[in-house]
Amino acid sequence: MNIPQHIAIILDGNGRWAKAKGMPRNYGHTQGAKNVEKICEIAYKKGVQYLTVYAFSTENWSRPKDEVDALMKLLRSYMKTCLKTAEKNNMCVRIIGDKSGLDPDLQKQIRTLEEATVNNTGLHFQVALNYGSRDEILRAMNRLFHDSKTGVIDTDEISTDLFESYLDTAGIPDPDLMIRTSGEQRLSNYLLWQLAYSELYFTEVPWPDFSEEELQKAIDAFGNRDRRYGGIKDA
Repeated sequence: MNIPQHIAIILDGNGRWAKAKGMPRNYGHTQGAKNVEKICEIAYKKGVQYLTVYAFSTENWSRPKDEVDALMKLLRSYMKTCLKTAEKNNMCVRIIGDKSGLDPDLQKQIRTLEEATVNNTGLHFQVALNYGSRDEILRAMNRLFHDSKTGVIDTDEISTDLFESYLDTAGIPDPDLMIRTSGEQRLSNYLLWQLAYSELYFTEVPWPDFSEEELQKAIDAFGNRDRRYGGIKDA
C-alpha cells in the first residue's frame, strides 16, 4: 500500500454538522476537536509521519464575536489536551501561523506545548492557527528582505530552498495528500506554496464524521494516482 508521508487536512463542516443535528455551531467545533485526536492516532498507525490540520485561519476573525470567543476558549482547552496526548503518544507538535496575533496566555501555552514535545519521535503534528498562506508568504518575504538588507544573506543566494526555510513549515516535507471534508472544493488560503504538487481529495463527509474508514478511502485514492504524471494509473 502506498501511504502518504504527509497528509494535510482542512477540517470543514463542523458548524453545518451541528446545525443538522439541531445543536449550536460550537458543539460541532468541540466534536471536531475530539475527532482530531482520533485521526492523529489512526493516521500514525497507518504509517503517516506528518499530519497538518487547519484549525483557525486569519479569515476566521471575521466570524461573529461569540463564535470566535468560543473557538479561542476551545483552543485553550485543546492545547492542554494535546499536551497530554503528545506525551502519551510520543507526538511532536508544532503550531504554524502568526502566533503574535494570539492572546499572550495562548502564546504561552503554545510555547509550553512545542518545547515539551520537540524531541518526541512519533507523529509530527502541525496545527495551523491564525494561519493564512498569503500571510505566511508575506511574513517570510519580509524576514528574508530584512536579512538581505542587514547582510545575513546574499541576494544572489536566494533560492527555492532558502525561501522555504523562512516559511512556517521550514524543515517539514510538503504534503503528499490534502484532504478537505464537507464537500467544498477549494484551498481557502491553506498551504498554497506547500501544496504545489500535492494530490487533492475532497469528500462530502463533514469533519466530525470523518472516520478511519473515510481516511482509508482517501489513502486508497492517493495510492491509485500516478505521481509521475499526476494522472490515474492504468487498471
